Amino acid sequence: MRHWFADGVFRTVLRNAGYLGSTKLVGAALGLIALACAGRGLTPALFGVLMIIHTYATGAGGLVKFQTWQYIVRYATPALLHGDEVRAKDVIRFAFGLDLASGMVGMVGAMLLLPWLAGYFGIGGDYLYVALAYCTLVPTMAEATATGSLRVLDRFDLIAAQQLVTPLLRGAGALIAYWGDFGLPGFVIAWYVGDLSGDLVLWGFAVRELKRRGMLDALRPGMFGVARRLPEAWKFVWTTNAAHTVYAAWGPLSNLVVATILGPVAAGLYKIASTLLDSATKPAELLRRGYYPEIMRLDPREPRPWLLGLRTGLLAGMAGLVVVGIVLLGGKPLIALAFGAKYLAAFDLLRLMVFSLAIQMATFPLESLLYMAGRQRAALIAQVVAVTAYLMMLGVLTHRFGLIGAGLAYLLGTVMIALCMLVATLDAYRKRGTLPWSGSGSGSGSGAGAVPA
Repeated sequence: MRHWFADGVFRTVLRNAGYLGSTKLVGAALGLIALACAGRGLTPALFGVLMIIHTYATGAGGLVKFQTWQYIVRYATPALLHGDEVRAKDVIRFAFGLDLASGMVGMVGAMLLLPWLAGYFGIGGDYLYVALAYCTLVPTMAEATATGSLRVLDRFDLIAAQQLVTPLLRGAGALIAYWGDFGLPGFVIAWYVGDLSGDLVLWGFAVRELKRRGMLDALRPGMFGVARRLPEAWKFVWTTNAAHTVYAAWGPLSNLVVATILGPVAAGLYKIASTLLDSATKPAELLRRGYYPEIMRLDPREPRPWLLGLRTGLLAGMAGLVVVGIVLLGGKPLIALAFGAKYLAAFDLLRLMVFSLAIQMATFPLESLLYMAGRQRAALIAQVVAVTAYLMMLGVLTHRFGLIGAGLAYLLGTVMIALCMLVATLDAYRKRGTLPWSGSGSGSGSGAGAVPA
C-alpha cells in the first residue's frame, strides 16, 4: 500500500474525502440526536408519519432531479483544464437551468399527487397540509449545480463546511421540539428549517466561489439555447438522470412500500435501521465525491484510472468490514440509548441489512468508471435491472416475512446491483483501447486537483 500513496491522484482522493469526512462524522452524530429526540418525543406512529413526510418530499426531489453535478464534473473539468472558460460556463448555465425547471416540476407534481397518495402512506388528514407545505422544499433540493461547481473548482473544504448546517440546525430544532413538547408540527419545522438552510448555504458558497473566479455569469440559467452549443448535453443528462432516478428511488420507495404493507410503525423502524446503515456507508460516498472529479482528468484508455478504482474500492471494502463489526457489536445498545427500548426491533432488521454495507463500499468506484468511459447507458441498464429485481423482492418478501423480509430484500438487492455494475465495468475495461478522450496532457496526475483560477 505504500506504493498506492505514491500516486498523487490517490492522495488527492483521500485528501478530499478527509475534508468531507471531518464534518460528516459530526453531522451523522447530530443527525442521530435529531432522530433520537423525535423517537422519544413522538409515539412510534407519529414518528413514522414524520419520516414518511420527509421521505415523500426527498423522494419527489430525487425522482425529478437531474444529476447535473455529474455533467458539470464530466465536461467542465476538462474545459477548465484546457483554458476553455466559455464552454465551462455554458455547461454550468445549462445545468442551472435544468435544476430550476426540474425543481419546480417536482414541487408541483408532489403537491398534486399527495392528496391521493397520503392515505396509502399513512398520512392522516390532520397532517396533509403539513406534508403539502414540506413539499415546497423540493426546488431547493435541486442543488446539484452548486455541488458540481464547487467540486470542479476543488473547493471540497466548502462542501465539507456546508455539510454541518443541516444536521446542526435539525438537531437544535429537534431538541427544542422535544423539550418544548411541540409534537409532530415542531419536529416537521425542525426538519424543514434544517434542510432549507443547508441548501441555501450551499448555493451561497457556490455563488461566492464563482464570483471570486470571475465566473458569476455562469449562473445565468439557460437550457435550449445553450444546449445547442453542447451537443452531448441532453443525452448525458437524460441518461444519468434516469440512472439516478432509479437508484434514488431505492430508499424512499422502500420506506413507502414498507409503510403501505406494514403501516407507519414499521416504516419508522425501517427508517431507523436504514438511517444508521446510511450513516455507516458515508465513507464510501465521501471517497466517491473525491474520486469522480479526479478520474475525469485521466485518460480512460490507460490502466491508471481503472487501477485507482481498484485501490480505492479495496480500501473502502476493508473499512466496510470494520464498520460491519462495529455495527453488529454496538448497534443494539445505540438504538436503545438513542431511541428507547420500544424501537429495539429495528436492530433485528439492521443486523441483516448491515452485510450489504461492505458490498456497497467496495463497489462504489464502478459507476464513476462507467461515466468516465462514456458508458452511462450501461450504468443505467445495470441499475434498472437490479432495482427492478429489488423492488419485486421487497414487495414479496415484506408481505411474506414482514420487516425481516424487507431487510433480506435490501441485502439481495445490494448484491444484484453490485454484480450488474461489475459486469458492465469489466466489459468497459476490456474495450478501453477504443474509448474516446479529448484530453491533452491533463492526465499527468499531479494530484493537485485544482483548476486555473
